[in-house]
Amino acid sequence: MAIRPGGELATRPLHFIWITDRSGSMSTDGKIQALNNAIREALPHMRAVADDNPNAEVLVRALRFSSGAEWHVAAPTPVADFKWVDLTAHGVTDLGYALNMVAEQLRIPPMTDRALPPVLVLISDGQPTDDFNAGLQALMAEPWGRKAVRIAIAIGEDADTEVLQQFIGHPELKPLQANNPEALVRHIKWVSTAVLKSASSPASQAGDVPAGLNVPIPATPVETDREKVDDVW
Repeated sequence: MAIRPGGELATRPLHFIWITDRSGSMSTDGKIQALNNAIREALPHMRAVADDNPNAEVLVRALRFSSGAEWHVAAPTPVADFKWVDLTAHGVTDLGYALNMVAEQLRIPPMTDRALPPVLVLISDGQPTDDFNAGLQALMAEPWGRKAVRIAIAIGEDADTEVLQQFIGHPELKPLQANNPEALVRHIKWVSTAVLKSASSPASQAGDVPAGLNVPIPATPVETDREKVDDVW
């Protein structure tokens, strides 16, 4: 563990980026409202996890994509100060464009070589309408893109899980399937707490992780009986 002169623990930045689909199909059956609610509900839990890991400075931002992509929260924001502004849905699904924008932010600079592996959370309900492969290639061309913990959440049965699996890039990690608001809340909370805790823990910095993963990924929460019978998406 790095120590600053005088004995103070040196914190290392951990960038957590939401990559959120807000294409027109997200306006159906309350999907976009459920996503807004799930992220907002997860924030207090996310702050608590960050407070318990003083060796990591958790910095959060969000990218939204539809017809093109743009930063929803552009500045890397300390999780204690991060506020969620509701997304609205329209347009197509330019995921490749979004991944190119994330790749630009994972270069050195603006990233530093002493950061912890970033956490990238991709949430989508459809199929890319632009060149996804080029965007993924740009992301993986950056060392911090390759080292990132990449998690994907599929909203509804129309989501392209093959594309989401390519984004994850590890055979043991599968896209999380959310077919109703309860499942979405559960998945969002998991990535905001269990995955964040693992990524910011001393174990992840020591490199004590399974082969092919940059941090140990905790087991995903178990699907409830209600979720199994309540598919609305």
